[in-house]
Amino acid sequence: MKYYPVFLDLAGQLCIVLGDGKFAVEKAAALREAGADVRVISSRDYRPGDLAGARLVVDASEDEEINRLSWQEAEAAGILINVVDRPAQCRFIAPAIVRRDPLLVAISTSGESPFLASMLRARIERWLGHEWGPFVALVGAVRRRLREQGLPISEQTRVYRRLLNSDVRSLLRARKTAEANRLAAGIAAARGDGAGRVALVGAGPGDPDLLTMKARDLIADADYVLHDALIAPETLALCGPDARLENVGKRGGHASTRQANINARLIELAGEGHHVVRLKGGDPFVFGRGGEELDDLRRAGIDVLIVPGISSALAAPAAAGIPVTRRGVASSVAITTAQGGGSIERLADLARSADTLVVLMALGDLSLVASVLGRAVGGSRPAAVISNATLPDQRIASGTLDSIARLATEAAIAAPATLVVGDVVALEQIVGLQRVSVAL
Repeated sequence: MKYYPVFLDLAGQLCIVLGDGKFAVEKAAALREAGADVRVISSRDYRPGDLAGARLVVDASEDEEINRLSWQEAEAAGILINVVDRPAQCRFIAPAIVRRDPLLVAISTSGESPFLASMLRARIERWLGHEWGPFVALVGAVRRRLREQGLPISEQTRVYRRLLNSDVRSLLRARKTAEANRLAAGIAAARGDGAGRVALVGAGPGDPDLLTMKARDLIADADYVLHDALIAPETLALCGPDARLENVGKRGGHASTRQANINARLIELAGEGHHVVRLKGGDPFVFGRGGEELDDLRRAGIDVLIVPGISSALAAPAAAGIPVTRRGVASSVAITTAQGGGSIERLADLARSADTLVVLMALGDLSLVASVLGRAVGGSRPAAVISNATLPDQRIASGTLDSIARLATEAAIAAPATLVVGDVVALEQIVGLQRVSVAL
């Protein structure tokens, strides 16, 4: 059954509720909250003809005979009626409501599962904090002023986007209403022009469900998203419909964007007043060159927001069921990369100094890396390689440093891959191609 969604103005309108129980009380209360003139008729008192003059009726009597009679009367009189828990006797259905007046969010499963509608309402209520009500009212006031000034729609939209991407909601959440109003007034007066902002956002190890809530909000509201090459398509799908995506990734053996060009592009876009997300795999500050971008942006006077992500250095072992620390086994962790000048030479010292060694971007030189580490800590040291950690095609190869390169080839391990070395690898049996369900 398909429904046409609509919000009804019931202020001062006669609405009748049939019934005596919990459902009747709830429906009557909801209608009164909408401003309706509510009349409640108990099940034992209802008689055909009692619905005359009503704009809307809810039959919560839970009595089949009353259901039949009220439906017939309402249909004959052209009155909208909802017979509770009887979809075939409903001309409308009442959705689950998230109320942040003047913002209302209605959720319906077309009568298939009120339970799921209720659960979705609870989730959205947690996401839409108390600040959304005053924020919507504030934007509405700005909209009325801009319309009175005859501002074109395109310029109005720029103002609304700036408001959405500003700190106005954060101020309202902190109940700093006066400061929020002043900031909003300044944005409106500037017609949405002015300096932009760059958010350095960590996309985590791959699975979009592991993004922080802050990251999701920024991605959804960004004007531009400059992203790494390995960001999952499902993560990029979270971008807003008007966001412009630019792939600025670096891939070994492929044409790559120079870091200086990325920094210049971020400065250019922010200088034009855009809100830009620099979306980086893992965490921006763990082998992600986020520090270099931050330095250049600050020197250019650009406002920068930093949103950490879950680093693959920790997420990949966790997704494979490998604890990088374990009481009585490993109390120290070293994290490095197999890429970059001098990294290979440092591996031996790091392996000897830490109980667990995590090597990012290890696949390209895996044979060399394993050989260097084997000479430092012994070829029988347990090792595992995790590919595409947290994604559906995650693959794992485990063995010893002497055998790990061969095992990785046999398991068709592909980049990006993370090498983990230490006794923690041997604590649990790890099966090739295994994927462990982990909610980080």
